[in-house]
Amino acid sequence: MEVVVEHLGAVQFEIKARQHAIASDQPTENGGFDEGMTPPELLLASLGSCAAFYAAAYLRKYKLAEVGTKVRVTAEKRKDPARLDDFHISIDVPAGLDPKHIEGVERAVHQCLIHNTLLHPPTIAIEIHSPSLAH
Repeated sequence: MEVVVEHLGAVQFEIKARQHAIASDQPTENGGFDEGMTPPELLLASLGSCAAFYAAAYLRKYKLAEVGTKVRVTAEKRKDPARLDDFHISIDVPAGLDPKHIEGVERAVHQCLIHNTLLHPPTIAIEIHSPSLAH
């Protein structure tokens, strides 16, 4: 799995994965043009869309209504070191689900790849590459 992020200028970046591309930017007060989500918003979007995928998959599996399923994700900014913490996932499901299926949706969301990645922090290696200067 790979994404490539290219600097477009100022604080804008193009993020590419397979044949898809999205923009990342900053709000105007941070020197951006507000033409895309910020990296922290993209992280919340990743968690929320993953949770929504698993919730909808559960509902589809049991032939229950999926339309109207909505996921909201919030987090708090922390310092020392700068990070996000206290994530909260709120899922609206279609009306009329019995408690058994509401619990089933919750169990399904706990299978989300992004959720589990955040619960079990991965190792991260950073490599810096710079073209060598010709003499």
